Amino acid sequence: MRIFSLVSAIWRTCSLYQQSSDFSMITSQLLVYVAVLVLCVLKVSSRDTFIAAVYEHAVKLPNATLVPVSHEEALALMNQNLDLLEAAITSAANQGAHIIVTPEDGIYGWNFSRETIYPYLEDIPDPGVNWIPCNNPKRFGYTPVQERLSCLAKDNSIYIVANIGDKKPCNASDSQCPLDGRYQYNTDVVFDSQGKLVARYHKHNLFMGENQFNVPKKPEVVTFDTNFGRFGIFTCFDILFYDPAVTLVKDFHVDTIVFPTAWMNVLPHLSAIQFHSAWAMGMGVNFLASNIHHPSKRMTGSGIYAPDSPRAFHYDMKTKEGKLLLSQLDSYTHHRIMVNWTSYASSIKAFPTENQEFTGTAFFDEFTFLELTRVTGNYTVCQKKLCCHLSYKMSEKRTDEVYALGAFDGLHVVEGRYYLQICTLLKCKTAHVHTCGGAVETASTRFEMFSLSGTFGTQYVFPEVLLSETQLAPGEFQVSSDGRLFSMKPLSGPLLTVTLFGRIYEKDQTLKASSDPRSQVPGVMLLVIIPIVCSLSW
Repeated sequence: MRIFSLVSAIWRTCSLYQQSSDFSMITSQLLVYVAVLVLCVLKVSSRDTFIAAVYEHAVKLPNATLVPVSHEEALALMNQNLDLLEAAITSAANQGAHIIVTPEDGIYGWNFSRETIYPYLEDIPDPGVNWIPCNNPKRFGYTPVQERLSCLAKDNSIYIVANIGDKKPCNASDSQCPLDGRYQYNTDVVFDSQGKLVARYHKHNLFMGENQFNVPKKPEVVTFDTNFGRFGIFTCFDILFYDPAVTLVKDFHVDTIVFPTAWMNVLPHLSAIQFHSAWAMGMGVNFLASNIHHPSKRMTGSGIYAPDSPRAFHYDMKTKEGKLLLSQLDSYTHHRIMVNWTSYASSIKAFPTENQEFTGTAFFDEFTFLELTRVTGNYTVCQKKLCCHLSYKMSEKRTDEVYALGAFDGLHVVEGRYYLQICTLLKCKTAHVHTCGGAVETASTRFEMFSLSGTFGTQYVFPEVLLSETQLAPGEFQVSSDGRLFSMKPLSGPLLTVTLFGRIYEKDQTLKASSDPRSQVPGVMLLVIIPIVCSLSW
């Protein structure tokens, strides 16, 4: 408004000179002045950096029940969680944070059927309605959670990202309307620093067991603009698929992703801090990941990740308390380094070896492995079209620890279907090679150097380095433009895995039944007996 008023005043001044023979010259000079002034004002109002916060929340869970509780009981539980979130939000704001991300399921937890989640849902309008719930809480019915989040954002002058449930009525005129007459969505909301609802995202890629929710009819690509960059949003399991995750970066050019999640850690390649930091580096964006803290379900791991390195992260399987993280980030990240992920690996010949290949299973996928038998060496292992090359040097070759180089090129079919190409250096669970690929949390062997590459058939490759006790290695490795993941110095701790995690999205096979809203009806529950990665419902 200030810019508009200033420009209007200048044009009014111009009108005084309309009778002058020098009018054209004066007008041209004033227009140049206005253009420069506008650019200066925009520069001042835009921030080159911002302070991000994420909160790993120890959620208070509802009691398991087959019968829906009252709205009052549901709100009481949600307010208990909001009390904890309020303390984190206030603390973050007092420390200068501009935005805070809270977890998926962070307000009401899990243990729901389609019927029992209903008292916790609110009608969340399209952000285009221009609504500040704190100022007008009754505009869209009974919305106490949105009102409280809006007031928290407004009172603390901070952007808040939260995860709640949305409900939308439907009828027989909609051929996809569920039998109970409503759609229910796992939903992320964003309130700006004035308390205005500025973004709403319905999770598209629901995980196994999320039968309380419907899949949107098409993927939603949701962005919101701030004076510290353009943001995109998606939820948990979405990260493994093209839409909306890759689309937000590739086509909508977001600078930062906000990512509420309820992520269960799955080693060796899908622990939260490991994969989320790798996605940030692989896609060249900031990534704000907020996870639930529930160690008994292996749920921990939140972080603030820049494209070049993690800025702050938290992994804690020992305590029961939540954790607030803050860090400064660059607002704009349009300096992504283009990587040809197959360039180097395709230019060299396979390293000769006398070692015998063997197979092993990592998270239900059958890898081809080679054991690293020396303290230093060069190895190549192939599976189908993928060949992985490794050069390395250990600080010592221990007799009680075995490392292997592995390759996987195939369709993952457990807890989702997605096509992977993976090159990995990993520690085996025991000193026997038949345990290679199993989950390992500790190691003793340090690596002086490594260089890993592969003949990938995709541009979407995510580089992971994970140290003993599930810790990251900020600033200790990088990726070259010809597709090598290599260490820049001896690693600061014993090594668990070095991995290039590739996704070939076009080879995915879709499970159509799971995305049919009509198949999601009251009383239907799915018992899952294998490790769950995202958003439990039991």
